[in-house]
Amino acid sequence: MLPTDWMSADDLRLGRAELARALGSGQLVRVRRGRYLPAATHPDVLAAARLGCRLDCVSLLRAAGVFVLEHRSLHVNARVGASRLPPAPDGVVRHWRRDADPPTSVLSDIVSALAQSCRCQEPRAAVATLDSAWHQRMIDAGDIAEIFRRLPRRYRRLRALLDPSAESGAETLLRLILRALGCRFETQVVVEGVGRVDFLVEGWLIIECDSEAHHADWATLKRDKRRDLAAAAQGYTTVRPLAEDIFHHRDVLAEQLRAVLASRPSR
Repeated sequence: MLPTDWMSADDLRLGRAELARALGSGQLVRVRRGRYLPAATHPDVLAAARLGCRLDCVSLLRAAGVFVLEHRSLHVNARVGASRLPPAPDGVVRHWRRDADPPTSVLSDIVSALAQSCRCQEPRAAVATLDSAWHQRMIDAGDIAEIFRRLPRRYRRLRALLDPSAESGAETLLRLILRALGCRFETQVVVEGVGRVDFLVEGWLIIECDSEAHHADWATLKRDKRRDLAAAAQGYTTVRPLAEDIFHHRDVLAEQLRAVLASRPSR
């Protein structure tokens, strides 16, 4: 659960006894003096609120369902000029900004979080995060323009790399690998007798980006094997790199794809 604001007892319209019962029964959590959130609130939001901060950057985005490549620390936003904040414990990254959100907010706004995430991630990961938010229609082209307006000029080169048609972080990251290889490719292509494929490279190589969850059941695996065979019958070659290799072994994967492209079977 991602509530946008903490509430006071007055906001909740609870008397002292009712408030005590709500806290005792586990319906509410006191995050700071006079500040309450539902017990079902996402734990990262609770942690940020206990620090007198808002959930921000990659932590907020991941909690909201946006792709984030790496997430080891809790990222929070503290208002410039805020006082009486407890020290940030190990594992917490505190971003100081002067945003326009109300003082009761426990979440940064999506544009601010995305702009901050570009500073906290390597370029390819930032592109994947922006693609993910755009694909899910959490933002639009105007928001993208605002994000880059807030960033230093050196980040503007990332704008041309964005593609909101990417359906997963793995697709974005593989697209960047193919772009670096300099090969010709199309995304989300419908192949007759096969269906829609993630990538069609140089007109003959099909690349599908599969996660572990994608192949969690035998029915999905059978369907994909039949698709691959139907594609092979038409002269296509299909490869399915692992998401973990796309994420963490891109150089090895790039060389493997280069070798596949260089050894196109004769037709």
